[in-house]
Amino acid sequence: MHKIILASSSKVRKKILDQNGIECKVFPSNVDEDLAKKSLMKENASPEMISKNLAELKANKISLKFNNEIVLGADSVIDINSELISKPKSREEAFQILKKLNSKTHYLISSICISKNGSMIWNYTDKATLTMKNLTVKELKEYLSKITDEALYAYNVYQIEGEGRSLFSKIEGDENTIMGLPINKIKEYLSNLS
Repeated sequence: MHKIILASSSKVRKKILDQNGIECKVFPSNVDEDLAKKSLMKENASPEMISKNLAELKANKISLKFNNEIVLGADSVIDINSELISKPKSREEAFQILKKLNSKTHYLISSICISKNGSMIWNYTDKATLTMKNLTVKELKEYLSKITDEALYAYNVYQIEGEGRSLFSKIEGDENTIMGLPINKIKEYLSNLS
């Protein structure tokens, strides 16, 4: 299997790659995601397009620094009724996001992009559907009190592989997609590379 560079500081993404025997070095892209999202939203880009463009932006930026290396960029967004929900920047914001998702169905969209020498050579976007239980304000606050700051700001409000599972009445889709890295498609692509 090819060695790759992961253009992300996400510990979960790194762990998924490790568990699947994909060697990687980590070089976070530090792309200004908010700026990129605002620009794309002005152009009425769909949540899928925003996720794909951000993954590509991250991969391309890092791949410019490493000649002939394979760089993986990834991005995940929450889409509720075509409204894009970004990662919370505070606990209060996380609470407001959970209130908005409460008792509703939303999509979690994860995009991955592989770049080489500054250009995208492959990409893939997957979508999972999640339906949140109807929880009281007290239950939402209790959930948030169990989550560490690091987890909260890294996992788009809910950790599906941890406490977050208890928030949902229905989850449809690939768990790796929900965690931000549709690994099976990456393995398939890498195994086809000569």
